[in-house]
Amino acid sequence: MVSSESVPFSKSGGLADVVGALSNALSEIGEDVRVVLPLYGSVDSTDFTDLPFQEEIPLLGSKEKVTFCETKLNKVTYYFIKHPFYTDRKGIYGDTSFTPYHDNLSRYTLLNKAALVLCKLLKWKVDIMHCHDWTCGFLPYLLAQKEDSFFHDTKSVMTIHNLAYQGEFSRLEFLTTDIEPDSRVFSGEKATKRTNMLKTGLEFADYLTTVSPTYAQEIQSEQFGCSLDKLLTSRSSVLHGIINGIDYEEWNPQKDKFLEHSFSANDISGKALMKQALQKDFSLKEDPSVPLFAMISRLAEQKGFVELLEGEPCALEQMLQESDMQMIIIGTGDATIEKKLRSLGDTYENLSVNILFSNKAAHRLEAGADFFLMPSRYEPCGLNQLYSLRYGTIPVARKTGGLADSIIDLNENEKEGTGILFESMTGHGILEAVERAVQWWKKDEHTIQSIRSRCMRWDSSWERSAKAYQSLYKTSIREKK
Repeated sequence: MVSSESVPFSKSGGLADVVGALSNALSEIGEDVRVVLPLYGSVDSTDFTDLPFQEEIPLLGSKEKVTFCETKLNKVTYYFIKHPFYTDRKGIYGDTSFTPYHDNLSRYTLLNKAALVLCKLLKWKVDIMHCHDWTCGFLPYLLAQKEDSFFHDTKSVMTIHNLAYQGEFSRLEFLTTDIEPDSRVFSGEKATKRTNMLKTGLEFADYLTTVSPTYAQEIQSEQFGCSLDKLLTSRSSVLHGIINGIDYEEWNPQKDKFLEHSFSANDISGKALMKQALQKDFSLKEDPSVPLFAMISRLAEQKGFVELLEGEPCALEQMLQESDMQMIIIGTGDATIEKKLRSLGDTYENLSVNILFSNKAAHRLEAGADFFLMPSRYEPCGLNQLYSLRYGTIPVARKTGGLADSIIDLNENEKEGTGILFESMTGHGILEAVERAVQWWKKDEHTIQSIRSRCMRWDSSWERSAKAYQSLYKTSIREKK
């Protein structure tokens, strides 16, 4: 695995969770997994072991000296690239999420080159070089040049975690990489042509994956393809969607450290007590008969907040006025969305708005809520619906990406359904879905408990995902022989 981030060492988002969890799950089913990461200044390397290697890696006009260190967690070995590009800075991509470092192309070109150098120094001929997201986009190209017999049998897998982030830089800046030029490393035409790290990986990798089967189909359309849909369609025969898993140790309602009342699919009584605690904590009326909805989200257009809040009255107001329900919203993000939500929170007694990020609150909401609302415009995989299923909280979500792959609509399949899905990306579409959820709530208690039990038995484990990747790896290895 090569990545710009991985838990527990460095994290800016879901990519880090996937790399750490997938590596661990693969090692548990017998694979020799090693992960290459930059050693950022924020990483505590006190207990790491220095490797007896030093190498000079060419960038334009310079030979960059890199050294390496390692550590082991469970059965996975983690190697770290040491260079001032990383060690002298605390941030991953920039000092803040809004201010990327000016030299990120050089920084991540160095990571790509150093990963290959390290394999040779270790004399470790890998079967699969699994490249994660745009920061590792040059690796498949470097491997495909076949200039080094050492990597003759190495195959590359490129995973798209979110196609919207492509690692684009000016065309001339490509010169700094000291990599042989090829027209396929650029996106756009003529004056708009730019260096594109993700596109490079998608052009040259032996296999492409993304984080859900539906998203793999969606990104081949103009609507979701972020200008790369034609390329992805041309490579559809090697494009696979494998949905992410979740950490069953961290997200476990039977032993969640943030819950004072545990529960399971066989004994769900603790969930009602968690709902009561939530209503009290968030200043809502303590009433078990009222359905409690939750949203834990980045407050952004992608997550459906424009559709939820536009109009007078907006969809959120209409559901609060017309349905006997409660809603708790937790998140941070767009200042305009925050302001509108705060105003509505001050107006409606059955709405609690909390502009914050809290892991503890996230666990407690998943445990105590009856329904979880995810009206996303697009969602490559999504995790909150998987957490919700694990905690018997019925998801109400847009039928897109990983949401479509992990939720069975109750109205389409009453016996096996696990949630509510809707297609219309409008305020009316969201409102209708919530109204459907309330109608299901009004059925007898046995029906809701049966749905919850099915939710909690849904397999969201990383073991399932790891076996799917393992199968893909084996296919790749067979093809090279």
